[in-house]
Amino acid sequence: MLIRKLFKFENAHIVRDCSTRRCSENIHGHSYKVEVLLKSNYLDDGQMVYDFGLTKLYIKELIDAFDHGITLWSSDDASYLEAMKKHSSRWVELPVSPSAEQFSRVIYLMVERVLACTKMRNGEKEVQLHSIIVHETETGYAQGFKEDAHSELMGKIALEEIIFSEQVKSEWSDPQLWEKLLQKETLLNPERV
Repeated sequence: MLIRKLFKFENAHIVRDCSTRRCSENIHGHSYKVEVLLKSNYLDDGQMVYDFGLTKLYIKELIDAFDHGITLWSSDDASYLEAMKKHSSRWVELPVSPSAEQFSRVIYLMVERVLACTKMRNGEKEVQLHSIIVHETETGYAQGFKEDAHSELMGKIALEEIIFSEQVKSEWSDPQLWEKLLQKETLLNPERV
């Protein structure tokens, strides 16, 4: 069975080296919609694949890290990166350019790590991430699957190279969330949300 949870965030970026000059030469923003698709052959004690309320914890917090901020590519011009970080408290720096395609890959890897680290407590079994769909506009989206997220052909993404600003981390329920995920520490799902 497949389930889908929709998240939204507002974010600014530049996508360097793309064909469109407006996109590659100007800071611009989008109202993103992110679909997280989970699958399992089993249902939990509540007869669900995975309670939607649980997705509002760590998964939502990580996706919300991009909201009302700017996403930067670590290979961009150093003076641009410095200026953006100086004038914005909410930013995320990625090892890849922040295109819709790369957002789907990055978010896939983040959600995949959350699921791998989460200790389930309500009979959930074999909950897996099916795909991530990132709607950049009303008419355009990218859908990333496991093979895309881990693709060497599309450029390797190391979670350790994703950097969240201090303000972003301070707004999480646990400011050490990202470090815990990088260390593959266990996240305990609450019995009730």
